[in-house]
Amino acid sequence: MPVVVYSVLRLLLFAAALGVLWFAGLRGWLLVLVAAVVALMLSYLTLRRPREAASRYLAARAEHRARTGERFSREIEDDAAAEDAALDAALDREEGAAAPSTDPAPTEQPGTSSAR
Repeated sequence: MPVVVYSVLRLLLFAAALGVLWFAGLRGWLLVLVAAVVALMLSYLTLRRPREAASRYLAARAEHRARTGERFSREIEDDAAAEDAALDAALDREEGAAAPSTDPAPTEQPGTSSAR
């Protein structure tokens, strides 16, 4: 959640810089470029606490993943296992339906005729 808060605050700073620069008369691609630079500087100066909270949150998650060896939550792992089982079952059914019959039918090679 702290990462979302920090990202939204940065987007709001970008939108504010964009609006101020637009009303100041800046237009075109330069408007977006200057607004991005201004928002970057403002976010570095004003969003120290949210940035540190997001950093602590991400570091704690990385440490937890390294400690437990889990990449995803248990719910995601269970869902992936269920999808894998369903896909395997569908492939088994498809292979069973596409298996050749035990009574081979005569096949004719392209470009040859069976009449002599």
